[in-house]
Amino acid sequence: MIAPPETIRVSTARVACDGASDIPGGAALGHPRVFLEIDETGFVDCGYCDRRFVLVGGPSDTEKGSKAA
Repeated sequence: MIAPPETIRVSTARVACDGASDIPGGAALGHPRVFLEIDETGFVDCGYCDRRFVLVGGPSDTEKGSKAA
């Protein structure tokens, strides 16, 4: 079975993703850095690695009350 994509809660509507920010070895193991903008849905998915970035307090935030990354 394939693991679900990673979800990252953020406090700003503009985010950057390189697919490897938390992997030892850094961006060499990820993908090109892309900048993404969260819209009125409250989330945006990276087109390379499928990470989902959810805006804290937005309509898609299911963990309201906890802190963002």
